[in-house]
Amino acid sequence: MSPLVIITGVGPGTGSALVRRFHDGGYQVAMLARTAERLSDLESELPNAFAVPCDVADPAALANALETIEQRAGAPKVVIHNAVGGAFGNFLDIEPEVLQQNFQINVMALLQLARWVAPRMEAAGGGALLVTGNTAAYRGKAAFAGFAPSKAAQRVLTECIAREMGPRGVHASFMMIDAVIDLPWTRARFADMPDDFFIQPSDIAEEVWHVTHQPRSAWSFLTELRPFREPW
Repeated sequence: MSPLVIITGVGPGTGSALVRRFHDGGYQVAMLARTAERLSDLESELPNAFAVPCDVADPAALANALETIEQRAGAPKVVIHNAVGGAFGNFLDIEPEVLQQNFQINVMALLQLARWVAPRMEAAGGGALLVTGNTAAYRGKAAFAGFAPSKAAQRVLTECIAREMGPRGVHASFMMIDAVIDLPWTRARFADMPDDFFIQPSDIAEEVWHVTHQPRSAWSFLTELRPFREPW
């Protein structure tokens, strides 16, 4: 049987690119997103990819989705938490409920995923859990109060998981994407920028593939990705 990868947050950019890369690499792909319509085209195009509509912010819905996946395809070899909750606004303007919702998606859903998958991966002899993040995980800006605290917590939680599970054969890692991802809406917003200003979703997916298949003697925890022109 082909190995299984679970990917949350499958949208038109990074999520879809991840699905295609792992499908091309011989995996069964369980695709999680809030609506089935977002996944239907990929499901019809890729024979080993299947949709599991789920709002990862809902613990019961996520638990049901994971049970459905396991009944259909077994335990995963790789899990990628790509779902993200984000909102811009300073701490005076942002509603507390917004930050709480983003914390639920970015942190609590990761905790639930990890608690479910880590024992299964350990029992199977190993596996990989990768989280996609960004620079908000490392710095707080004025307009990022509804978002950055949850991404920072997500990074620290991932490190806790990595330190606990690494010696037990489970590779947990955090990928920090310091870039504007090439999507129709970002192209419209940054219409004057050249092509090499943007990071390509397929290139992100290729690096995720690499990190999740690293040999045990050379595991990465933090991987930073940015276009060569990005100042940092």
